[in-house]
Amino acid sequence: MPFCSSCGKETSSNFCPQCGAAVGASATVATPISMPGLQTNVAAALCYLCGLITGIIFLVLAPYNQNSTIRFHAFQSIFANVAWFIVWIGISVITAVMPFGIHFVIALLSGAVSLIGFLGWLFLMWKAYQGEKFILPIVGPIAEQQAGKS
Repeated sequence: MPFCSSCGKETSSNFCPQCGAAVGASATVATPISMPGLQTNVAAALCYLCGLITGIIFLVLAPYNQNSTIRFHAFQSIFANVAWFIVWIGISVITAVMPFGIHFVIALLSGAVSLIGFLGWLFLMWKAYQGEKFILPIVGPIAEQQAGKS
């Protein structure tokens, strides 16, 4: 006699008398797996994951570029990464022109700026995942303006 794979009760038919589950290979029916898109908060957090790359990807992908929240986070990610790149170049130029004795101080400042940037990146991803809209001081309003455009 076969046993129900759901509850373990012995049964003599194609369906379990206790739980109603299908029993046996002939009773199983293949159901297609539906693949829904990402939730808004997950897509918004992923906009920050690889900076420019993921920001551009979410601005190009069809179901996500229609959502103003995801568009805002994608634009803010792009603009923040461009600003971070400009700051990094500025620090590199300052380090190159300073006398050798000041390099230690510049290296400490560079490390502090890098740590602040890393923590800011994590903070933005966390806020986006929580569904909150954190607007950065300079690039945030520009991102809001760009996200509002269709």
